[in-house]
Amino acid sequence: MKPGDMVRHAPAGMVGNRVGLVVDITEKKCWRTSAQGKKINWDIIEPELHAVVLYPHNDGTIDIPVIELEVVYEGR
Repeated sequence: MKPGDMVRHAPAGMVGNRVGLVVDITEKKCWRTSAQGKKINWDIIEPELHAVVLYPHNDGTIDIPVIELEVVYEGR
């Protein structure tokens, strides 16, 4: 995944999500309560790749973990 790719947010069980444009790639820490529990400890997790995605229905961008996206069209 790289800037210019068209992506769809693809969490398990979701179908028909809108397509957005990746404008940047960044790293952020992400705490997953379902897997890691309710008590947050930022010291034990590593940053993971996030795509900065622009959707036509939003006024700005949204940062989404790369593992939750699927590429629907690769840009140049």
